[in-house]
Amino acid sequence: MSKVCQVTGKKPRMGKTYAIRGIAKKKKGIGLKITGITRRRFQPNLVKKRIWLEEENRFVTLRLCANALRTIDKLGTAAVVRQMRAEGQKI
Repeated sequence: MSKVCQVTGKKPRMGKTYAIRGIAKKKKGIGLKITGITRRRFQPNLVKKRIWLEEENRFVTLRLCANALRTIDKLGTAAVVRQMRAEGQKI
């Protein structure tokens, strides 16, 4: 299963991590030097959540990020599900 939020569409992004040596200039050093760069992935904060749909009288299980949980709290479950179905997602 891919690591994609079903509501917001957030997915893993690429980035870099830096290996740094040296003493900072404000600590009377000559400055920090980057000695290595490694590629990495930033993963979305996903959680599997069972949500009750009042209109259909059933639970649905969604894979959501923390930001999507806040969106559902704000807009309501029915509005979010309606929007997802309008985009063509099967729930």
